[in-house]
Amino acid sequence: MTHKVQGIIALEKNAPVSLETVIVPDPGPGEVLVDVQACGVCHTDLHYRQGNINDDFPFLLGHEAAGVIEAVGEGVTSVTVGDFVILNWRAVCGGCRACARGRPWYCFATHNAQQKMTLEDGTELSPALGIGAFVEKTLVAEGQATKVNPEASPLAAGLLGCGVMAGLGAAINTGGVGRGDSVAVFGCGGVGNAAIAGAALAGATTIIGVDIDDRKLEWAQGFGATHIINSRQIDPVERIRELTDGNGVDVAIEAIGLPETYQQAFFARDLAGTVVLVGVPAPDMKVELPYIEIFGRGGALKSSWYGDCLPSRDFPMLIDLYMEGKLDLDGFVSETIGIGDVEEAFHKMERGEVLRSVVAF
Repeated sequence: MTHKVQGIIALEKNAPVSLETVIVPDPGPGEVLVDVQACGVCHTDLHYRQGNINDDFPFLLGHEAAGVIEAVGEGVTSVTVGDFVILNWRAVCGGCRACARGRPWYCFATHNAQQKMTLEDGTELSPALGIGAFVEKTLVAEGQATKVNPEASPLAAGLLGCGVMAGLGAAINTGGVGRGDSVAVFGCGGVGNAAIAGAALAGATTIIGVDIDDRKLEWAQGFGATHIINSRQIDPVERIRELTDGNGVDVAIEAIGLPETYQQAFFARDLAGTVVLVGVPAPDMKVELPYIEIFGRGGALKSSWYGDCLPSRDFPMLIDLYMEGKLDLDGFVSETIGIGDVEEAFHKMERGEVLRSVVAF
Protein backbone atom coordinates (compact mmCIF):
# COMPACT_ATOMS: atom_id res chain seq x y z
CA MET A 1 0.00 0.00 0.00
CA THR A 2 1.12 3.56 -0.69
CA HIS A 3 -0.01 6.93 0.61
CA LYS A 4 -0.73 9.90 -1.67
CA VAL A 5 0.07 13.14 0.20
CA GLN A 6 1.08 16.73 -0.45
CA GLY A 7 4.68 17.87 0.01
CA ILE A 8 7.07 20.74 -0.76
CA ILE A 9 9.55 19.94 -3.52
CA ALA A 10 12.64 21.73 -4.85
CA LEU A 11 12.53 20.59 -8.46
CA GLU A 12 15.64 22.40 -9.67
CA LYS A 13 18.43 24.64 -8.44
CA ASN A 14 17.40 28.12 -7.23
CA ALA A 15 13.83 27.71 -8.48
CA PRO A 16 10.90 28.49 -6.17
CA VAL A 17 9.62 25.41 -4.37
CA SER A 18 6.32 23.86 -5.38
CA LEU A 19 3.55 21.86 -3.72
CA GLU A 20 3.42 18.43 -5.34
CA THR A 21 1.75 15.08 -4.80
CA VAL A 22 4.14 12.66 -3.11
CA ILE A 23 3.80 8.88 -3.00
CA VAL A 24 4.91 7.42 0.33
CA PRO A 25 5.24 3.62 0.71
CA ASP A 26 4.27 1.64 3.78
CA PRO A 27 7.25 1.03 6.06
CA GLY A 28 9.56 -1.88 5.34
CA PRO A 29 11.89 -3.60 7.80
CA GLY A 30 13.41 -1.09 10.21
CA GLU A 31 11.27 1.78 8.88
CA VAL A 32 8.41 3.86 10.32
CA LEU A 33 5.67 5.97 8.76
CA VAL A 34 5.19 9.31 10.54
CA ASP A 35 2.10 11.51 10.39
CA VAL A 36 3.88 14.89 10.44
CA GLN A 37 2.29 17.49 12.73
CA ALA A 38 4.78 20.36 12.45
CA CYS A 39 8.03 21.16 10.65
CA GLY A 40 10.31 24.18 11.06
CA VAL A 41 11.75 26.10 8.11
CA CYS A 42 15.52 25.75 8.52
CA HIS A 43 18.45 27.35 6.64
CA THR A 44 19.56 23.87 5.60
CA ASP A 45 16.38 23.47 3.53
CA LEU A 46 17.22 26.72 1.77
CA HIS A 47 20.75 25.41 1.10
CA TYR A 48 19.20 22.32 -0.55
CA ARG A 49 16.92 24.51 -2.67
CA GLN A 50 19.93 26.59 -3.76
CA GLY A 51 21.95 23.51 -4.71
CA ASN A 52 24.55 24.17 -2.02
CA ILE A 53 24.35 20.66 -0.50
CA ASN A 54 24.42 18.49 -3.62
CA ASP A 55 22.73 18.18 -7.01
CA ASP A 56 20.40 15.26 -6.27
CA PHE A 57 17.26 17.12 -7.36
CA PRO A 58 14.34 16.88 -6.89
CA PHE A 59 14.46 17.29 -3.10
CA LEU A 60 11.64 16.66 -0.67
CA LEU A 61 12.43 19.47 1.76
CA GLY A 62 11.89 19.73 5.51
CA HIS A 63 13.59 17.92 8.36
CA GLU A 64 13.00 19.82 11.64
CA ALA A 65 9.81 18.00 12.57
CA ALA A 66 7.59 16.24 15.08
CA GLY A 67 4.66 13.92 14.56
CA VAL A 68 2.96 10.64 15.44
CA ILE A 69 3.91 7.12 14.38
CA GLU A 70 1.23 5.82 12.00
CA ALA A 71 2.78 2.47 11.06
CA VAL A 72 5.94 0.48 11.77
CA GLY A 73 7.85 -2.04 9.71
CA GLU A 74 9.15 -5.46 10.62
CA GLY A 75 11.68 -5.53 13.44
CA VAL A 76 10.90 -2.06 14.83
CA THR A 77 11.00 -2.12 18.64
CA SER A 78 11.88 1.38 19.92
CA VAL A 79 8.60 3.02 18.87
CA THR A 80 5.06 1.88 18.27
CA VAL A 81 1.90 3.16 16.56
CA GLY A 82 0.60 6.28 18.31
CA ASP A 83 3.92 7.40 19.81
CA PHE A 84 4.73 11.12 19.61
CA VAL A 85 8.20 11.52 18.12
CA ILE A 86 10.78 14.10 17.09
CA LEU A 87 12.59 13.32 13.85
CA ASN A 88 16.39 13.40 13.72
CA TRP A 89 18.99 13.02 11.01
CA ARG A 90 21.57 11.07 13.03
CA ALA A 91 20.12 7.61 13.58
CA VAL A 92 23.23 5.94 14.96
CA CYS A 93 24.30 2.55 13.64
CA GLY A 94 25.78 1.14 16.86
CA GLY A 95 28.61 -0.62 15.06
CA CYS A 96 30.97 1.90 13.42
CA ARG A 97 34.29 2.90 15.01
CA ALA A 98 32.74 5.97 16.69
CA CYS A 99 29.86 3.97 18.17
CA ALA A 100 32.25 1.19 19.23
CA ARG A 101 34.36 3.75 21.12
CA GLY A 102 31.33 5.02 23.05
CA ARG A 103 30.98 8.20 20.99
CA PRO A 104 27.78 7.54 19.03
CA TRP A 105 27.15 11.27 18.49
CA TYR A 106 29.99 11.02 15.93
CA CYS A 107 28.42 7.98 14.19
CA PHE A 108 29.88 7.58 10.69
CA ALA A 109 27.19 5.26 9.31
CA THR A 110 23.82 6.74 10.28
CA HIS A 111 20.62 5.10 9.04
CA ASN A 112 17.97 6.36 6.61
CA ALA A 113 14.88 4.69 5.18
CA GLN A 114 15.78 2.31 2.34
CA GLN A 115 12.59 2.76 0.33
CA LYS A 116 12.16 5.88 -1.79
CA MET A 117 9.34 8.39 -1.74
CA THR A 118 8.44 9.52 -5.26
CA LEU A 119 6.45 11.94 -7.37
CA GLU A 120 3.33 10.58 -9.08
CA ASP A 121 5.31 9.84 -12.25
CA GLY A 122 7.73 7.63 -10.30
CA THR A 123 10.56 10.17 -10.03
CA GLU A 124 12.53 9.34 -6.89
CA LEU A 125 12.87 12.12 -4.33
CA SER A 126 15.92 12.97 -2.25
CA PRO A 127 14.66 13.69 1.29
CA ALA A 128 16.45 16.60 2.99
CA LEU A 129 18.90 15.20 5.57
CA GLY A 130 17.37 11.78 4.97
CA ILE A 131 14.01 12.91 6.37
CA GLY A 132 11.83 15.04 4.04
CA ALA A 133 9.17 16.45 6.38
CA PHE A 134 7.45 19.29 4.50
CA VAL A 135 4.89 16.62 3.74
CA GLU A 136 1.80 15.21 5.43
CA LYS A 137 3.41 11.81 5.98
CA THR A 138 7.04 10.77 5.71
CA LEU A 139 9.03 7.54 5.79
CA VAL A 140 12.16 7.36 7.97
CA ALA A 141 14.41 4.80 9.62
CA GLU A 142 13.37 3.65 13.08
CA GLY A 143 16.31 5.41 14.72
CA GLN A 144 15.30 8.72 13.13
CA ALA A 145 12.14 8.86 15.26
CA THR A 146 12.73 9.60 18.94
CA LYS A 147 9.83 9.11 21.36
CA VAL A 148 9.18 12.05 23.73
CA ASN A 149 6.45 13.30 26.07
CA PRO A 150 3.22 13.50 24.00
CA GLU A 151 2.04 16.54 26.00
CA ALA A 152 4.68 18.73 24.32
CA SER A 153 3.62 21.13 21.57
CA PRO A 154 4.70 19.70 18.19
CA LEU A 155 5.35 23.26 16.97
CA ALA A 156 8.09 23.66 19.58
CA ALA A 157 9.25 20.06 19.96
CA GLY A 158 10.11 19.63 16.29
CA LEU A 159 12.69 22.42 16.49
CA LEU A 160 14.93 20.12 18.52
CA GLY A 161 15.24 18.10 15.31
CA CYS A 162 17.89 20.48 13.96
CA GLY A 163 18.63 24.15 14.67
CA VAL A 164 17.71 24.46 18.33
CA MET A 165 19.48 21.19 19.18
CA ALA A 166 22.54 22.38 17.25
CA GLY A 167 22.75 25.54 19.35
CA LEU A 168 21.91 23.97 22.70
CA GLY A 169 24.39 21.18 22.06
CA ALA A 170 27.14 23.55 20.92
CA ALA A 171 27.02 25.13 24.38
CA ILE A 172 26.30 22.13 26.59
CA ASN A 173 27.78 19.14 24.75
CA THR A 174 30.61 20.53 22.61
CA GLY A 175 31.54 23.61 24.62
CA GLY A 176 31.05 21.98 27.99
CA VAL A 177 29.62 25.18 29.46
CA GLY A 178 29.17 24.88 33.23
CA ARG A 179 28.14 26.82 36.30
CA GLY A 180 29.83 30.19 36.62
CA ASP A 181 31.30 30.17 33.10
CA SER A 182 31.45 33.14 30.76
CA VAL A 183 30.21 32.66 27.19
CA ALA A 184 30.09 34.76 24.04
CA VAL A 185 27.85 33.80 21.11
CA PHE A 186 28.55 35.35 17.72
CA GLY A 187 25.35 35.40 15.68
CA CYS A 188 21.96 35.57 17.39
CA GLY A 189 19.70 33.82 14.92
CA GLY A 190 17.96 30.54 15.72
CA VAL A 191 21.11 28.50 16.37
CA GLY A 192 22.91 31.29 18.21
CA ASN A 193 19.98 32.02 20.49
CA ALA A 194 19.67 28.32 21.21
CA ALA A 195 23.34 28.38 22.25
CA ILE A 196 22.52 31.30 24.56
CA ALA A 197 19.59 29.35 26.02
CA GLY A 198 21.87 26.35 26.47
CA ALA A 199 24.50 28.43 28.25
CA ALA A 200 21.86 29.83 30.59
CA LEU A 201 20.50 26.33 31.23
CA ALA A 202 24.01 25.11 32.09
CA GLY A 203 24.50 27.88 34.66
CA ALA A 204 26.77 30.36 32.86
CA THR A 205 26.74 33.70 34.68
CA THR A 206 28.07 35.96 31.91
CA ILE A 207 26.43 35.37 28.51
CA ILE A 208 27.26 37.84 25.75
CA GLY A 209 25.29 37.98 22.50
CA VAL A 210 27.01 39.51 19.46
CA ASP A 211 25.22 40.48 16.25
CA ILE A 212 24.79 43.37 13.81
CA ASP A 213 20.98 43.35 14.09
CA ASP A 214 19.37 45.00 17.13
CA ARG A 215 16.23 42.89 16.70
CA LYS A 216 18.25 39.68 17.05
CA LEU A 217 20.08 41.11 20.05
CA GLU A 218 16.73 41.79 21.69
CA TRP A 219 15.80 38.15 21.07
CA ALA A 220 19.12 37.14 22.64
CA GLN A 221 18.24 38.94 25.87
CA GLY A 222 14.98 37.04 25.97
CA PHE A 223 16.85 33.73 25.89
CA GLY A 224 19.27 34.65 28.66
CA ALA A 225 22.00 36.97 27.34
CA THR A 226 23.27 39.13 30.20
CA HIS A 227 25.02 41.51 27.79
CA ILE A 228 24.62 42.34 24.09
CA ILE A 229 27.02 43.87 21.56
CA ASN A 230 26.14 45.36 18.19
CA SER A 231 29.38 44.64 16.35
CA ARG A 232 28.59 47.24 13.69
CA GLN A 233 29.05 49.87 16.39
CA ILE A 234 31.56 48.36 18.86
CA ASP A 235 34.63 46.16 18.51
CA PRO A 236 33.25 42.92 19.99
CA VAL A 237 36.62 41.54 21.08
CA GLU A 238 37.52 44.66 23.06
CA ARG A 239 34.06 44.85 24.62
CA ILE A 240 34.06 41.16 25.57
CA ARG A 241 37.41 41.65 27.31
CA GLU A 242 36.00 44.64 29.19
CA LEU A 243 33.10 42.51 30.38
CA THR A 244 35.40 39.71 31.58
CA ASP A 245 38.04 41.66 33.56
CA GLY A 246 40.32 41.80 30.52
CA ASN A 247 40.49 38.02 30.16
CA GLY A 248 38.04 36.93 27.51
CA VAL A 249 35.34 34.28 27.83
CA ASP A 250 35.62 30.64 28.81
CA VAL A 251 33.65 29.55 25.74
CA ALA A 252 33.21 31.47 22.46
CA ILE A 253 30.60 30.08 20.07
CA GLU A 254 30.54 31.07 16.41
CA ALA A 255 27.02 30.51 15.03
CA ILE A 256 27.32 32.22 11.64
CA GLY A 257 29.98 30.38 9.65
CA LEU A 258 32.13 33.34 8.54
CA PRO A 259 35.94 33.57 8.80
CA GLU A 260 35.73 37.10 10.21
CA THR A 261 33.47 36.16 13.10
CA TYR A 262 35.46 32.99 13.77
CA GLN A 263 38.57 35.13 14.17
CA GLN A 264 36.69 37.38 16.57
CA ALA A 265 35.59 34.36 18.58
CA PHE A 266 39.18 33.09 18.68
CA PHE A 267 40.57 36.33 20.07
CA ALA A 268 37.63 36.87 22.44
CA ARG A 269 38.31 33.71 24.48
CA ASP A 270 40.35 33.45 27.64
CA LEU A 271 43.63 31.53 27.87
CA ALA A 272 42.85 27.81 27.74
CA GLY A 273 39.32 28.71 26.63
CA THR A 274 37.27 26.93 24.01
CA VAL A 275 36.08 28.08 20.58
CA VAL A 276 33.10 26.19 19.14
CA LEU A 277 32.17 26.47 15.46
CA VAL A 278 28.52 25.60 14.88
CA GLY A 279 27.82 28.02 12.00
CA VAL A 280 28.14 26.30 8.63
CA PRO A 281 30.84 27.82 6.36
CA ALA A 282 30.93 27.70 2.57
CA PRO A 283 33.38 25.16 1.08
CA ASP A 284 35.75 27.82 -0.30
CA MET A 285 36.18 29.79 2.94
CA LYS A 286 39.54 29.97 4.73
CA VAL A 287 40.63 31.25 8.15
CA GLU A 288 43.99 32.88 8.82
CA LEU A 289 45.27 32.87 12.40
CA PRO A 290 48.77 33.50 13.79
CA TYR A 291 50.20 30.04 14.46
CA ILE A 292 51.89 31.24 17.64
CA GLU A 293 48.51 32.44 18.97
CA ILE A 294 46.99 28.99 18.44
CA PHE A 295 49.87 27.52 20.42
CA GLY A 296 50.18 30.26 23.03
CA ARG A 297 46.51 30.53 23.96
CA GLY A 298 46.07 26.81 24.55
CA GLY A 299 42.56 25.54 25.03
CA ALA A 300 40.53 23.95 22.27
CA LEU A 301 39.15 24.74 18.83
CA LYS A 302 36.11 22.54 18.22
CA SER A 303 33.46 22.00 15.58
CA SER A 304 29.97 21.01 16.69
CA TRP A 305 28.06 18.53 14.50
CA TYR A 306 24.35 18.68 15.31
CA GLY A 307 25.31 19.90 18.76
CA ASP A 308 27.16 16.58 19.31
CA CYS A 309 23.77 15.28 20.37
CA LEU A 310 22.56 11.77 20.94
CA PRO A 311 18.84 12.06 20.15
CA SER A 312 17.78 9.10 22.30
CA ARG A 313 19.49 10.76 25.28
CA ASP A 314 19.01 14.47 24.64
CA PHE A 315 15.55 14.85 23.10
CA PRO A 316 13.51 13.35 25.98
CA MET A 317 15.59 15.22 28.57
CA LEU A 318 15.21 18.57 26.82
CA ILE A 319 11.48 18.05 26.29
CA ASP A 320 11.13 17.33 30.01
CA LEU A 321 12.92 20.61 30.78
CA TYR A 322 10.59 22.37 28.33
CA MET A 323 7.54 20.88 30.04
CA GLU A 324 8.91 22.04 33.41
CA GLY A 325 9.22 25.60 32.11
CA LYS A 326 13.02 25.59 32.24
CA LEU A 327 13.61 25.74 28.47
CA ASP A 328 11.65 28.18 26.31
CA LEU A 329 11.22 26.29 23.05
CA ASP A 330 8.02 28.23 22.30
CA GLY A 331 10.12 31.40 22.11
CA PHE A 332 11.78 30.14 18.92
CA VAL A 333 8.46 29.90 17.05
CA SER A 334 8.07 33.27 15.32
CA GLU A 335 5.04 32.29 13.26
CA THR A 336 2.89 29.33 12.29
CA ILE A 337 2.32 28.88 8.56
CA GLY A 338 0.65 26.54 6.10
CA ILE A 339 2.52 24.14 3.85
CA GLY A 340 2.01 26.44 0.87
CA ASP A 341 3.83 29.30 2.61
CA VAL A 342 7.32 27.76 2.70
CA GLU A 343 8.75 29.82 -0.18
CA GLU A 344 7.79 33.09 1.50
CA ALA A 345 9.16 31.75 4.80
CA PHE A 346 12.54 31.30 3.10
CA HIS A 347 12.53 34.97 2.14
CA LYS A 348 11.58 36.05 5.67
CA MET A 349 14.44 33.95 6.99
CA GLU A 350 16.89 35.52 4.53
CA ARG A 351 15.74 38.98 5.66
CA GLY A 352 16.27 38.06 9.31
CA GLU A 353 12.63 38.67 10.22
CA VAL A 354 12.03 35.37 12.03
CA LEU A 355 13.75 32.90 14.29
CA ARG A 356 11.61 30.06 12.94
CA SER A 357 8.57 29.82 10.75
CA VAL A 358 6.86 26.52 11.52
CA VAL A 359 4.56 24.63 9.15
CA ALA A 360 1.55 23.23 11.02
CA PHE A 361 -0.22 20.29 9.41
